Amino acid sequence: MTRRSLLTLACSVLMLSACGFQLRGQQDYAFKRLYISGGSAAAGARLTRMVQGGSDTVVVKSPANADATLLISENRGISTLTLNSLGVVAEYQLNLSMNYTLTGKDGTILIPPSVIALNRAMTYSDQYSQAKAAESDILFADMENDAIDQLTRRLEIVKSLHPAPGQEAPAVAPRAPLPPPPL
Repeated sequence: MTRRSLLTLACSVLMLSACGFQLRGQQDYAFKRLYISGGSAAAGARLTRMVQGGSDTVVVKSPANADATLLISENRGISTLTLNSLGVVAEYQLNLSMNYTLTGKDGTILIPPSVIALNRAMTYSDQYSQAKAAESDILFADMENDAIDQLTRRLEIVKSLHPAPGQEAPAVAPRAPLPPPPL
């Protein structure tokens, strides 16, 4: 390696460390056995991989064996975003909301009912309807993966299975409708 290459590498490392970049690392959940109820099969599989791969918590098959139970439900929707000059749909907005709550084995609410809401814009043409149907499936899968990533980070805020008064995790809900994303 030349001296210039080493200098460039050193500068790159310094810039990354200065901006606060760090890998996710190991999660430390208050519960060591988690039962997941609801959600799609793909979401459950990804959440299981994320929890078990990034922590010492295991996902169990029975709520009787769990320290905590995560209840998930998903809602998907499509709405018209824009119309062209002839009144034909030019863009759709795809919406995904993931509702979840985390309860302890004794029924203690660890995370009250909360929502992760995501949306994506998709152009549309009748000429490519099959391709656009496949694209919407890919976009919904991407939103679901993003929601699961957010959910795994959200589970980390639970510090105790028996939180003291005032130390409970707050509920999270969208404050306003999400703006349409830029294309």
